[in-house]
Amino acid sequence: MQAIFENLPLWWQGMGMTLLLTGVVTLIGLPIGILLAAMRVSPVAALRVVASVWTEVARNTPLTLVFFFTAFVLPKLGFIFDFTLGAILALTYYTSAFFAEAVRSGINSVPIGQAEASRSVGLTFGQTMGLVVLPQAFRSVLPPLINVIIALTKNTSVAMGFFVFVLTSVAQRLSTEYGNQALQIFIGIAISYLLITVPLGQLVDHLERKWSVQR
Repeated sequence: MQAIFENLPLWWQGMGMTLLLTGVVTLIGLPIGILLAAMRVSPVAALRVVASVWTEVARNTPLTLVFFFTAFVLPKLGFIFDFTLGAILALTYYTSAFFAEAVRSGINSVPIGQAEASRSVGLTFGQTMGLVVLPQAFRSVLPPLINVIIALTKNTSVAMGFFVFVLTSVAQRLSTEYGNQALQIFIGIAISYLLITVPLGQLVDHLERKWSVQR
């Protein structure tokens, strides 16, 4: 741990990038996930197909392969961007599929009669989703969404292999400089991830206990 304390600016750089990736991908990926979930339950077949292909391909493709595609294939196709933006694109595409499935599970938990009643009074599909279904699905959706964010936080470590300086990059650099403290360094970085994920997990537990009492 001494190596980390002696290199706090380096640690803050890695922690800051990890938090940045987590926050930006959540802000972009969650709305995409909600849209994909709505498309998957849409009455329009083409929308269902597009959303299904997006989610199934993303969920069944290794994240490292997604990073390879954004880092090496897209530039050859003329899409040039820096490594941080590439990491955001890769993580957003990958994570949005898991957000979509979490939201879709909440949508499916709402009785179908709610949607039918909404359509019977003249609401459009979009109005039904936004005003009736999604608000009722909120309670069941929020805990799995937070679990996706926890997984996203850990998935940011993959960005290290694509020249983005995250927490695992700190461990790699310091273990090279302080070889005799490698174990302590990796334990310190693991604790750093826990500082992000444990509060989120406790939030999930709190919400589930609160809502189970209310029910």
